[in-house]
Amino acid sequence: MTTGALAKAVAAADLAFTAPARARALAGAALAEADGHAEAAAVAEHALGLAGVATGRLADAETRLRTAVRLAGGAGLRERAAQTRGVLGYVLTLTGRTAEALRELDRAMPELTGTAAARLRMQRAVVLTEISRFGAAAAEFAAALETLRAAGGDDLIEATIRTNRSIVLARLGDWRGAEEDLRRAERGFAATGHLGRTAMVWQNRGLAATVRGDVPAALTAYDEAASRYEEAGTDQGLLPIERAETLLSVRLIAEAREAAKAAVADYERRRNAVDLVQARLLLAKVALLDGDPETALREASLARRSAARQHRPGWAALGGYLALRARRDSGLRTTAMLRSGQRTVAALADAGWVVPALDARLIVASLALALGRPAVAEAELTVVGRAGRGGPAELRARAWHATALLRLVHGDRRGADAALRAGVRVVGRFRAGLGASELRAHASGHASELTGLGLRLAVEAGHPEAVLRWAELRHAGALRLRPVRPPDDEGLAADLAALRQTAVDLAAGPGQAPALLRRQARLEKAVRDRARHATGTFDSNTVDSNTVSTWDTRVPSRAELAAALGPATLVEYLELDGRLTALVLDGGRLRRCELGPAAEAADRLDELRFALRRSAFGLGSFTGLAERTARRLDDLLLAPLPLGDGPLVIVPTGRLHELPWPSLPGCHGRPVSLAPSAALWHRAATAPRGEGGDHVVVAGPGLPHAAAEAAALARRYPGARRFTGRTARVEPVLAALDGAALGHIAAHGVFRTDNPLFSALRLADGPLTVYDLERLARPPRQVVLSGCDSGRSAIHAGDELLGLASALLAMGTTSLVATVLPIPDDAGRALMVRHHRHLASGLTPAAALARAQTDLPDSPATAGYVCYGAG
Repeated sequence: MTTGALAKAVAAADLAFTAPARARALAGAALAEADGHAEAAAVAEHALGLAGVATGRLADAETRLRTAVRLAGGAGLRERAAQTRGVLGYVLTLTGRTAEALRELDRAMPELTGTAAARLRMQRAVVLTEISRFGAAAAEFAAALETLRAAGGDDLIEATIRTNRSIVLARLGDWRGAEEDLRRAERGFAATGHLGRTAMVWQNRGLAATVRGDVPAALTAYDEAASRYEEAGTDQGLLPIERAETLLSVRLIAEAREAAKAAVADYERRRNAVDLVQARLLLAKVALLDGDPETALREASLARRSAARQHRPGWAALGGYLALRARRDSGLRTTAMLRSGQRTVAALADAGWVVPALDARLIVASLALALGRPAVAEAELTVVGRAGRGGPAELRARAWHATALLRLVHGDRRGADAALRAGVRVVGRFRAGLGASELRAHASGHASELTGLGLRLAVEAGHPEAVLRWAELRHAGALRLRPVRPPDDEGLAADLAALRQTAVDLAAGPGQAPALLRRQARLEKAVRDRARHATGTFDSNTVDSNTVSTWDTRVPSRAELAAALGPATLVEYLELDGRLTALVLDGGRLRRCELGPAAEAADRLDELRFALRRSAFGLGSFTGLAERTARRLDDLLLAPLPLGDGPLVIVPTGRLHELPWPSLPGCHGRPVSLAPSAALWHRAATAPRGEGGDHVVVAGPGLPHAAAEAAALARRYPGARRFTGRTARVEPVLAALDGAALGHIAAHGVFRTDNPLFSALRLADGPLTVYDLERLARPPRQVVLSGCDSGRSAIHAGDELLGLASALLAMGTTSLVATVLPIPDDAGRALMVRHHRHLASGLTPAAALARAQTDLPDSPATAGYVCYGAG
């Protein structure tokens, strides 16, 4: 045996997780040079097994490691064999054979001393971590560090131990200890030249941030980890699942579901039974939030059975919990389900799953109340209320929900209302700690159960002001917070510029379309990820803080709203138990009016939008259908209400945000302003009337009338800054719009249902997106977007809106005119010229738009334009 062959094999083992391709090459060379000598061959096979683990080739890794054990054992190299058994134990854990893994590790333990023993203890701790025995794992990691110190220390092994231990410390809630381990691990890997291993440090940093509720920090860490894994050429392991879990924590359901399905398929293909359990559990959680209990029950049951076969009771308990939730969401309420839920609570508590255990207790309590077992419910709710007062926002919100239910058991409705409001404040503070408008909008879903119960209690009590307060807490809370620029704002601007150029290249011709589409997808992901890294102005981990922006929490009183409304009438819609209700504030009097089924309104809305689109583009005679459907919607939504004759301020809910309100008979000729919430309208209506500022008119390419429209408006506003042709580029237009008195953009509009923040207006050098608008320091006070679908928004839980119009309103634009329908290219010019004529005469934006629509009743553009904000 040559010394060179053994040296190459040892070097290959050291490089396996940092540079697996190079490690395989070195190990292959060592095997070729070993010439039948057992130790070099055994170490080389060991290195190839490590490289297989690093790249996710678990079947090959197991084969190589078993070969290494056989070679070393046959040659009497007991220490070498024991070291390999340690790695084999980890691979067996990854493939679901944890009992066998622990047996291999226990066989190896007597053969090792010093640093080798420390490494084996670490491997045993990793197995214990995988089966959720976190306390035992922490003790084993501590023993591994002590053994290493007694042996004189080793920076690389210590860094590896600390990286792995950070997961356990995070699970046990010791976030400071987890970060200290990760900081020292990163320093150790860098000092020993193993920079590739720092990817694991960043992955675990993301996990710790997720546990403590800091979503921007988690996403930043996960993205950095992915970049380092890619650079090193190593397998990402559970990174996709852990990142998707974080996305799910802010209710990014579609993206998380796609990631979960991909992970399930990948782990099935690779026969990675352990990670497949977690992937299935993730898919079950996503399916529950996506309203798909059937898929959730199937995936949770498969995961539970697989985890039980692998002797992983903690993961089996989590599968049982998700199956319980799926049955609850399917409408089941049985005594057998109650008993099963109680067993699930015990299993989750034993496994250390704190948040799922408390949520399961809430489910058991609701089942007990439904089955007439108040004593059982009270016991469970008491535990949740006491246990959840500290920790992440999700846990604290659950605790307040439990407290509210417990107070209701005791007949204390006022106390229940106070608890629910406290829970909503917790979610509000969590939301304020996020910087990206996308994350804020989705995070509001955490308050849905709280606001739903609060609204139901207010309706039952028959107090309209309480109903208004809860309706406002339920509507568009995220829009009351201004978006925060990401930390790498220059990088975001560069990515947006590259994205615009890609759009121009795509429009130029189909020759390079596949490559350009891939580039577009890559750039969109980069833009989205940068924006998500932004952190809000509130520290979501400060559990005792009551200081959060009043934009997010304060609901104007009836008197304040009435004073701002003047002669106008406020109509705020809400949906409860499938039926619509309207709150009407007129002349200081607030009334609640019951309306019809929400499903009927949604059906009629689809008919109306279809008929108006077809009629506008001359695709058949649909005018009669549009008129009949508009009357039916009017009969459902407006006719039953005491509206008077003055202007209307309408706060829609759900699908009603998509309604072209000017087409309804009750809105004809009447100034109508739409707002995501009464609080947001009040903020705009009472904002100081700024003086000065430019008038900016912009004409995008491809619209035959746009340049003439811009020219006509420039004549109406002497000194206006006009951008047409090649001058209508995104950066100059944004610079002009910043702080402007009025901005008018006539351009092709595109609403992106897949990602509404990439909804855009097309300018000369490409799309002006929501991400671009959010870079404005001061948005224009008044805005007109004369382009198809420019007013549409994606609607999420809590009536949170994402789109061009909603972004401007959130930033502080006081009024905005935009379209909620596609319109013919040449149809908007006459309407917009008249709108500005009436606006210049002193009419408010809503009144000017209503007068212009009355002037042109037969225009195909009339029904599509609506006024948002303080019209």
